[in-house]
Amino acid sequence: MIPLPASDAPTEEQLLLAGCRAQDRASQYRLYQRYKSAMFSSALRILRDRDLAQDALQEAFVDVFRQIESFRGESALGAWIKTIVVRSALRVLRREQRMEVYDQERHPEPLVAWHDNLTGEALEKAIGELPAGYRAVFCLIEIEGYMHREVAELLGISEGTSKSQLFHAKKMLQVKLHHLYA
Repeated sequence: MIPLPASDAPTEEQLLLAGCRAQDRASQYRLYQRYKSAMFSSALRILRDRDLAQDALQEAFVDVFRQIESFRGESALGAWIKTIVVRSALRVLRREQRMEVYDQERHPEPLVAWHDNLTGEALEKAIGELPAGYRAVFCLIEIEGYMHREVAELLGISEGTSKSQLFHAKKMLQVKLHHLYA
């Protein structure tokens, strides 16, 4: 038997995909192990609760293995999985009824500039304190890189509502961070 040239050899990811499509548990486990940390972080940023994020992650990977045949390779496998994880986290968020309606009296909006000594830890804490709806839109757009149109589809809201939620999230973050550094 003549070995395939290196350029024709299947990649590790292609082998994992083939194994997952064949319902091979070892391949499924390896795929889960490869992506679980990054995907858990995405779910946690949206949900701000480790247990809920773990639930969303588990539900997402069940969906990944059920839908693996539909992966066409038009995007990176990690991007495809991330979309499923984000949708799962949003389902959990809706199920937990953690979306808050913006209340201007409860959240005044003075304009505040970002402080020069802002740390990632302080920003992460401030993002975590945002109302769930603001946090979801902020994380999806500013951290995960989704467009307003995509966020609107994912959340079942209008594109204008997505833009408004992001605007108010940023203003609320400015206020929270101003109080930390004032």
